[in-house]
Amino acid sequence: MSSALGYEAMAKTAISIGANTFQYFTRNPRGGAAKAIKDEDVEAYLKLSSENNFAKVVAHAPYTMNLCSAAEHIRKFSKNMFKDDILRAELIPESYYNFHPGSHTGQGVDAGISLICDALNETLSENQKTIVLLETMAGKGSEVGGKFEEIAKIRENTELKNKVGVCLDTCHVFDAGYDIVENLDGVLEEFDKIIGIENLKAVHINDSKNPIGSHKDRHEKIGQGHIGIDAMKNIINNKHLRNLPFILETPHDDIQGYAEEIKMLRNLYDK
Repeated sequence: MSSALGYEAMAKTAISIGANTFQYFTRNPRGGAAKAIKDEDVEAYLKLSSENNFAKVVAHAPYTMNLCSAAEHIRKFSKNMFKDDILRAELIPESYYNFHPGSHTGQGVDAGISLICDALNETLSENQKTIVLLETMAGKGSEVGGKFEEIAKIRENTELKNKVGVCLDTCHVFDAGYDIVENLDGVLEEFDKIIGIENLKAVHINDSKNPIGSHKDRHEKIGQGHIGIDAMKNIINNKHLRNLPFILETPHDDIQGYAEEIKMLRNLYDK
């Protein structure tokens, strides 16, 4: 969803399809100015979210944000957008702000990680309540974040580590080569060893159009891809994951598709 709808409208939409959390873009996914936020809209949202026992919601950065671009003007644009988005996210108490670490655009992974850390150290503050989430990536092209070690290195070199968590995308990690179908426990053990399972804050739950290790990043509807429904059941019931916010990013033409997936996943969830 887009914040242009308004927080109250987004909450009502989520409730209408059986959801108790949602993800929204802070502005147009391809960038641009963000719509002004009205105090009364935030107050109405907070009332609705409390009445409906919402989990933490997730704001998503625009895809144009690239904190580790080789182009200085893109990095500057991205940092300004990042700072503004954090201020906006602060209006919703204890929410998450998810972003793709970025693409190093030919500089190399280490150089990209260094630039991402510079941006985080410049932007994050001890007083902020919003936790920013590094999203696990598929390792496509020059993407940073396709390996757990890369995510860990970003956190290790960020001064305010307590403000940085991780969002695990099931399609992305599968496409990156992590076998969450046959060895979910092993993958999470590896995550814990490298990053720390306590730093995993949210899950993007998506099937994949491509087989494991394809590095393609093409999402599929739940149960219709190479991950499959049995693995999805294991994921949502795993002891390390089951109490986290789950966000659907599956390809549907209308909102009814998400309502059906939410119903299906709720039926697979062990009460």
